[in-house]
Amino acid sequence: MRILILGAGRVGESVAESLVSEQNDITVIDPDPIRLRELEEKFDLRGVAGNGIQPSVMRRAGADEADMFIACAALDETNLTACKVAHEVFNVATTIARVRSPEFLEGDALLGKSGFAVDHVICPEESVMHYIHLLIDYPEALQVLEFSQGRAHLIAVRASAQGQLVNHTISEFKALFPSATMRVVAIYRQDAELHVEPGTRVLPGDEVFVLADKDKIRHVLGAIHNFDQPVRRVMIAGGGKVGLRLARSLVGQCQVKIIDLNLKRCEYLASELPSEVLVLEGDATDEGLLTGENVGDMDLFIALTGDDEDNILSAMLAKRLGVRRVISLINRRIYAEMMQGSTIDIALSPSQTIIGELLTHIRRGDVAAVHSLRRGAAEAIEGVARGDARTSRLVGRRIEQIDLPKGARIGGVVRDTSGACELLMPYHDLTIQAGDHVIIYLPDKRMLRAVEKLFQVSATFF
Repeated sequence: MRILILGAGRVGESVAESLVSEQNDITVIDPDPIRLRELEEKFDLRGVAGNGIQPSVMRRAGADEADMFIACAALDETNLTACKVAHEVFNVATTIARVRSPEFLEGDALLGKSGFAVDHVICPEESVMHYIHLLIDYPEALQVLEFSQGRAHLIAVRASAQGQLVNHTISEFKALFPSATMRVVAIYRQDAELHVEPGTRVLPGDEVFVLADKDKIRHVLGAIHNFDQPVRRVMIAGGGKVGLRLARSLVGQCQVKIIDLNLKRCEYLASELPSEVLVLEGDATDEGLLTGENVGDMDLFIALTGDDEDNILSAMLAKRLGVRRVISLINRRIYAEMMQGSTIDIALSPSQTIIGELLTHIRRGDVAAVHSLRRGAAEAIEGVARGDARTSRLVGRRIEQIDLPKGARIGGVVRDTSGACELLMPYHDLTIQAGDHVIIYLPDKRMLRAVEKLFQVSATFF
């Protein structure tokens, strides 16, 4: 697929890195030629220097032959205008814009074909906030991913010796936990993936990926990790757009304190937030400030400043001072990989939260969702089975008859029965029906092309 990316910043680089690794033909447009040379040296892509909203620059970048245009420059106005030019002048089939301001997201008329001609919108700040909410709702989880509009969840959890299912084999789970609709799709032990079989025993310290019905998630987490107390007290370091949105959204659910170094920003936060949110001016890496504000009594500390080093240091300090759980926003992927699972419980990469949204739009076949696991090493894909036994590789076939790449596993099947969606476990004799949402775990993202073909309908399969 030929894809043009506008913007070589952090988001643009992350998008380019992910798409290049899947053997797409990528061209990045940015005004900074030095930045483009850096990307060309790191990745197999082409850089075009210039103003990305100018048709002449787009033409040099190959917009005439592009299949997709992704605008992720710093300014909303630039991204929206560029999408309009890509659609109107070059007839690019799919346009995606990074949009930060909620004002542009109100109503479809502004973004539709008669407006800025944006097919899909990505908002990293909104994605980060939504993801943090999931981690607050499920404090035992390392990762929480939603499928079938939230009907099914894929969760990663660290096995604890106190967990009801720990030190038991997977084949024993049903007898020990009969009420749960769940399936273990992957286990990592000391960072190495195990071959999951009925006789595989879950041990303390294992990182376990489980697909389960939304209504059973809390029970499943408790059975593997043991229940954590609900999050009631939260301290946020950083009063930027994400910090402000998160603090506002937590009012009524949690007691919230928010720290920012800038006095004027603190005054703005105080004017925008309800009086029950305590706004503090200061440095979140200052041990005296954190101690004075009783950070050790917090259930959760979230570092959301614009500086990776400050986020890492403040989160590590908060953990040392007694906070039960800490989350750190880390833009540089190498930092996030180093810190995840160390003193910092969750190292959250903002670009990683939007990669799944982007991947969903470039997948072949009837793909409904794609999520990145373990910082991009593995993926989970949700596709809709279409056609019939004659035209489909899925419909009319039992689970045991489906030809999956080695190591890939079907985690579950979501089926609409009389208007209510139900998560079905993929037992060997379950037959796939048209309209089923099939969720597949891939230990290696290079398997995606083969799995996508399963969801493609041909005029005649045989």
